[in-house]
Amino acid sequence: MPLKHPIFKHIMQTVDSMGLEAYVIGGYVRDHYLHRPSSDIDVVVVGNGVAVAEELGRKLGAKVTIFKTYGTAMLQWRGVEIEFVGARRESYTPESRNPQVEPGTLRDDQCRRDFTINALAWSLNGDSFGELVDPFGGLDDLDDCIIRTPCEPDKTFSDDPLRMMRGIRFASQLGFDIDDETFEGICRQAERIKIITRERIAVELNKIMASPVPSIGITLMRNAGLLKHILPELDRMAGVERRGKHGHKDNFEHTMKVLDNVAKRSDDIWLRWAALLHDIGKPLTKAYDTRTGWTFHQHEAVGSKLIPQLFRRLRLPLTEPMRFVQKMVFLHMRPIVLSEDLVTDSAVRRLLFEAGDDIDKLMLLCEADITSGIDSKVQRYMRNFELVRTKLHDLEERDRIRNFQPPITGDIIMRTYNLPPSGIIGEIKEVIKNAILDGVIPNDYDAAYSLMEQEAARRGISKQE
Repeated sequence: MPLKHPIFKHIMQTVDSMGLEAYVIGGYVRDHYLHRPSSDIDVVVVGNGVAVAEELGRKLGAKVTIFKTYGTAMLQWRGVEIEFVGARRESYTPESRNPQVEPGTLRDDQCRRDFTINALAWSLNGDSFGELVDPFGGLDDLDDCIIRTPCEPDKTFSDDPLRMMRGIRFASQLGFDIDDETFEGICRQAERIKIITRERIAVELNKIMASPVPSIGITLMRNAGLLKHILPELDRMAGVERRGKHGHKDNFEHTMKVLDNVAKRSDDIWLRWAALLHDIGKPLTKAYDTRTGWTFHQHEAVGSKLIPQLFRRLRLPLTEPMRFVQKMVFLHMRPIVLSEDLVTDSAVRRLLFEAGDDIDKLMLLCEADITSGIDSKVQRYMRNFELVRTKLHDLEERDRIRNFQPPITGDIIMRTYNLPPSGIIGEIKEVIKNAILDGVIPNDYDAAYSLMEQEAARRGISKQE
């Protein structure tokens, strides 16, 4: 019996006493068959759902929150959250995803659901308690790992275009396939995603990014024609251009491999975003040289400059997450360059200084970025990355460079020489910082103070008595 929580018996007694029908519907039912935990329960009542919630709240002594705009009510009791709504049928206008609503039957309510696996319902009435109501074959679709709309796909997606993102998200989260007819409906209705707010799209995007294999969702978005409306910078990366004997890798396919490589090793959603966006500067920097072939010079710098406007457009946080992704995109080539060249202490110090506490995540991203099909090449890069990691650890132990601030501040320089704020203060600070990073002087106060005196003297600046 799936309805083990005591709340269900209380609901049964309440609706039976009121002469109403009620059903558990949607995600709670779906997740039971998928053996996934769920504490959010949706109950649809053929009749007044708010009245049932109020009566149940009085019986249990639980607070009921009513959302008049949506005609729903919610209460929490013994670790579960139950939302009540009356069964309804919906109609939409082309310009909006907000429906015209009127009372309906259970079948009407199931028909308005996005996918068959979310239209499954269990009876909560005493004479049929726990019986499954599955008019659209949702249980079979769960067994077959299929995402399919209960009604005609074009109408489902035209009515509420966010359902297209939800279908792709479910496919990515669950590892399901999207039914051919359903997917073709997404392709035909893809442009209607434009009427959905960026905030709602961002929620679905983040759920795709958090899924076990996020490339499934991103690739489906591209194949369906959604990606060009949401992340055109990424959509433009697909394809290979050839001139003569020169071609380049498909940067979209490469990015999907990098994203999945990161996802295998980290649940950090923003590191996954950095993997998704690490090469978005390539379409803008792509150039052809008849001798060397295709180049993408400075794509990391160009890509990092795109991050703020992209996050702003998608309504993603413009705070620390955005700064982290921007930094990862900007620095992602540095360890790779180091691994190809002689690994000098100076170069490693600078990398450690710029990456700070994010150095381990940067190294993970860079290792994920090695997607060559040639095993010997991958192994060579990985061995060199280990050398870089060893250098990073040794220098951090010795020089304390991570997140360091030069021992001599601008305030010390101004007080020592009685100088006002000016460009020369920054020049002296920069010389001291570079000397420490290059290993010319140790990272300590006395050495930095001595270099400050030398630089001041060289500029004809003397201490004021």
